[in-house]
Amino acid sequence: MQYQSTRDSRLRVSASEAIVRGLAPQSGLFVPETFPQADLDAWKHLSYPELAQKMLAGFLTDYSADFLKQATEATYGSAFGGKAGRTVKVQDGLYSLELWHGPTCAFKDYALQLMPKLLVEAKHNLNRTETTRILVATSGDTGKAALAGYAGLEGIEISVFYPNAGTSEIQRLQMVTQTGENVQVYAVEGNFDDAQTGVKRVFADETVAAELEKRNIRLSSANSINWGRLAPQIVYYFYAYFRLAEQGAVAWGEPVDFCVPTGNFGDILAGYYAKQMGLPVGKLVCASNKNNVLTDFIRTGTYDARRTFYKTTSPSMDILISSNLERLLYHVSGSSEKVAAWMQELAQTGKYTVDVETLAKIQQNFAAGFAGDEEGAAEIRARFEQDRYLCDTHTAVAFRVAETCRSAAPMVVLSTASPFKFPRDVLAALGTQAPESDFAAMSALTEATGEEAPVSLRQLDKLPVRFTEVIAPDAIRAAALR
Repeated sequence: MQYQSTRDSRLRVSASEAIVRGLAPQSGLFVPETFPQADLDAWKHLSYPELAQKMLAGFLTDYSADFLKQATEATYGSAFGGKAGRTVKVQDGLYSLELWHGPTCAFKDYALQLMPKLLVEAKHNLNRTETTRILVATSGDTGKAALAGYAGLEGIEISVFYPNAGTSEIQRLQMVTQTGENVQVYAVEGNFDDAQTGVKRVFADETVAAELEKRNIRLSSANSINWGRLAPQIVYYFYAYFRLAEQGAVAWGEPVDFCVPTGNFGDILAGYYAKQMGLPVGKLVCASNKNNVLTDFIRTGTYDARRTFYKTTSPSMDILISSNLERLLYHVSGSSEKVAAWMQELAQTGKYTVDVETLAKIQQNFAAGFAGDEEGAAEIRARFEQDRYLCDTHTAVAFRVAETCRSAAPMVVLSTASPFKFPRDVLAALGTQAPESDFAAMSALTEATGEEAPVSLRQLDKLPVRFTEVIAPDAIRAAALR
């Protein structure tokens, strides 16, 4: 399997090279040249680690079968408490794919517990001995998951940049208390887009690369712009479908719809890849919060980031520049020239409009909607009172949007984070006065619902804070060179 750049389809690299590089030249993203076809009948009874091994083998063709077997077993075993890919019935025809049973209580664990192993093995495959310095922009969950995955790995350094006052207190503490000599964490003045744009500029800066090369250091990324982050997320769409079929919730071969709370478009793009591999996916519903740039794009074909940025109760979706959309544009338009032109227009003017044919192909597979904070809060309360199902603020947005896009097919909502990562907002949504402290709110949420907070979150306030530096976006370059 070879990988191409979304901005230059003439470029061809191996999976290992794509994962080590992270970003293609001229800020392009690596995409697979073809989609391996799934053997649904052979895969439907596999365990989660076994399924991950089979699916990834089709994309990571320069990795050995023995390595993939060991890596997937080590990743998706005890760390997920036997709940990898857990799919729960909420009500007739509506299901929740709970992706937060990993070490950091967010869906990012599925990729970021495996990706460090993929990167180390990729360097081995390519006989690379330099230090890899990973730069990560995060809107909340990616940062901790990446830090947890890469901390302590030999030959790896990682720096995480998050928007100052732009995450929940729990998310912030998860990052700033991270142990490990090879980790750094910075708060960035501004929002997530400021942090992400700053990191992308560093990757595109040849003087940074040259300076680091003198020290035998090369940059890479753990954001979903890196193919190694995206590929593992395809697996849980298959696993959820197989569990629904096993339970008789869907007839074998009939479609299932998925609703995904989306910011950077990576999680929902993994569903599109699953569909291209032959999984019977109906509609992929893109659920946004008040920062609804993706909703407008999917409905109109115009991507316009020139709008007010809102801080919401679902901060991981507070994004106006959705990087992974570029991959979808490449697949449906079939033209790296068109994609490069659209991305250049976005960088220069803040907007672009795709052609009619490209929009039609997107709308064949995707629907979209959005929900504000009040609607999300109402959904948290409704799902708990009507179904005794407790969800976080991001999942609530997806539940609300899912209701407006239901078809005759079963609907699976991707539940992306534990409700205890946002305890004050969840508690307030249930109609209870939330304490000022997130940790007091966790206890109150347990008392109100009977649900237990994950141990890793309950213990955060007892850990020493290691990182307190706040930097301007234009200081990300200097931080990357430290």
